[in-house]
Amino acid sequence: MMSTVNKNNIATSEIIHEISTDGSFVRQQNRFTTPFGSRAGELPVESGRYRLLWAPICPWAHRAVIVRKLLGLEEVISLGTAHPVRTERGWSFSTDEHEVDPVLGIHYLPEIYAKTDANYSGRATVPTVVDVKQGIVVNNDYFKLTNYFETEFKPFHKPGAPDLYPPALRSEIDALNDVIFHDVNNGVYKAGFAHSQAAYEKAWDTLFNRLDELEQRLAKQRYLFGDNITDSDIRLYVTLARFDVAYYSVFRTNRNRLIDFTHLWGYARDLYQTPGFGDTTDFEAIKQGYQLGDFTANPYQILAKGPDVSLWHLPHNRG
Repeated sequence: MMSTVNKNNIATSEIIHEISTDGSFVRQQNRFTTPFGSRAGELPVESGRYRLLWAPICPWAHRAVIVRKLLGLEEVISLGTAHPVRTERGWSFSTDEHEVDPVLGIHYLPEIYAKTDANYSGRATVPTVVDVKQGIVVNNDYFKLTNYFETEFKPFHKPGAPDLYPPALRSEIDALNDVIFHDVNNGVYKAGFAHSQAAYEKAWDTLFNRLDELEQRLAKQRYLFGDNITDSDIRLYVTLARFDVAYYSVFRTNRNRLIDFTHLWGYARDLYQTPGFGDTTDFEAIKQGYQLGDFTANPYQILAKGPDVSLWHLPHNRG
């Protein structure tokens, strides 16, 4: 159970700035998008140079952590973990000794953003990649980050690492990733952060229509592209893992639960029981982050007792 919670957790004003005139949620653009690579102007690919900052609640950061583990990049890219409940001062490193990140020496994530760009006025987001040599943020492009790990960091992959982004499938993976992002990954947020009934219902309908399509797709094959895990599976998994413990209630995406889908539920358990997925999934942190992160919505800071996450260990009968 969590200790003291700041009563001014996620600042409502920050979300308001990302709401359009029709009440729809529009996610802020990433500020640090320089790609990794060997060409001029790109971020050099080096072992030990970068630190990945994440919070276990965050699906965008979680997928980078899954890929990092699947590819064996743990010794190549270090990992800093923020507390799952974001405070009014941003993501904090309050679970570390002396409440500072042991490598960067920061208490709150915005500190490194301010050091990097004193004029930056957006949210300091996870995942954030910091160049440890320079002590500055170099990339927070959550949409492309896993692809960089899968391609540009390939010289550092462990022996036998899976090919999560095979060249022959990249155009198809990119197309599906775009759909998953808009309708599922960000779809739950569009429903949860909507400021109008019409915007909420539009997002709700789009989300469940897409989940129904994915349910049918997975009725015919183990993973989204057949028998092998790809980048797309990781992107879908992080939303499914948070669905019943957070989105169903907190974001009102409540037509049905994940466990009510025959194939999506079996697929999600299959991935959860695969090394790299379940061992990086912290259900308690996810519950805390979504349920205790907005004091105005939960003034007594009550953390739901359920659901029963032991169900994720049930046999999946896939593969």
